[in-house]
Amino acid sequence: MKNNKNWAKMLEPLQENLNYRFKNVNLLRTALTHSSYANENKMKITDNNERLEFLGDTIINLIVSQYLYKKYPNYPEGELTKIRAKVVCESSLAFAARKIDLGKYMLLGKGEDATGGRERDSILADASEALVGAIYIDS
Repeated sequence: MKNNKNWAKMLEPLQENLNYRFKNVNLLRTALTHSSYANENKMKITDNNERLEFLGDTIINLIVSQYLYKKYPNYPEGELTKIRAKVVCESSLAFAARKIDLGKYMLLGKGEDATGGRERDSILADASEALVGAIYIDS
């Protein structure tokens, strides 16, 4: 794995796109580390983005829920849930990831990389959630 100084330098364009500078660049690295990379490199089970993805998913749902709650004060819970499900979905999260070129920065296992993992909606959506989780912890 690249040392922290080189890694941080490589991630400068991503941080500029995010308009957010990580205090702890290791959180960003973890958010960008797919389990396939961690497995191939015999890293600890917690050194991939899955835990941050779990956290980020909750944060995104909270933020969107609060926005919808305020924007549509007369909508019942069922309608708000339907709208949120359309907004917070794999395709929209992958779209957001593509807007910031997130796939370019991901650490993927050789197999995932060779089979187009950097453009796969599921991987990009998960990385988007992990990135949100990392920003939340870092800030």
